[in-house]
Amino acid sequence: MKMNPRCTYCLLSRVHFQSKLSTDDEDLISKTLHECLGVMNKHYSPEAVSASVATKIHRKCYEVLEDSDPYAVTKKLINQAALKVLPVAKEKIYENSPDDRELFRRAVLASVVANYFDFGIMGFDASEDKFEAAFLKFFEQGLDVDDTPKMLCLLQDVVYIADNCGEILFDMIVFDVIKKLGGKITLVVRGAPILTDVTMEEVTEFEIDKKVDRVMTTGSNAVGILVEEAPAELLKAMKDATLIISKGMANYETLSEHNFGPIAYMLLTKCECVAEDLGLEQGLSVAKLMNYP
Repeated sequence: MKMNPRCTYCLLSRVHFQSKLSTDDEDLISKTLHECLGVMNKHYSPEAVSASVATKIHRKCYEVLEDSDPYAVTKKLINQAALKVLPVAKEKIYENSPDDRELFRRAVLASVVANYFDFGIMGFDASEDKFEAAFLKFFEQGLDVDDTPKMLCLLQDVVYIADNCGEILFDMIVFDVIKKLGGKITLVVRGAPILTDVTMEEVTEFEIDKKVDRVMTTGSNAVGILVEEAPAELLKAMKDATLIISKGMANYETLSEHNFGPIAYMLLTKCECVAEDLGLEQGLSVAKLMNYP
């Protein structure tokens, strides 16, 4: 996905948000914004990939703040909030003993709804106290784009590219269903902290590795997956997969520039630009299969 003019002020809003998470020093916050404006000015182009520019800006932000993980405390709170809602989600998913097709659809729906766990997106309120109500509302509405029936026959060798903390706990239900259906899972997480994204720290903390067949990283703290920074073994796994599941908007922003497939984008269209790029409206629950013959 290419940059939209709206990406500029949304990105800078995010820089301001995470700077305030990191420090109360207004001079340092001003300096951080100034430095990030310089990066934006240098790299902004209608032909640039949005997440590639975002990566450069966030790296500069972390460098100026001298903080490798401004969201460290936030991520713990997100995980706590997710753990509170998880029993509700499992009850909804397994209600009335659904068949395999319906079970997979419900698990995917819960995982997509959990993409709500995102902080710092301009105009988007992901406050902890609103999550259970939001989860139940979105779950009741169901998937607005539902390609789960087509995904169901592609689960033999899945590469599952994770997104946010909190959300990953709901992804684990999808892992259980894929394994129940006989599939293998390669989980992919960020190589280092960026935004609220899952890293090996959360994999270890919640023993997520026990739910999947192997775990790989993106090789860096890039926003999404920058192919030029990705390990060769990851690119091979994606090429060999019967299905790639890509969670969240940042992964879409980067992977939509390539021809990996079949690939299922699972996300909420929180951002107007991402929604438009997908040919959809804002605020939808999406499980969209692409690059599938």
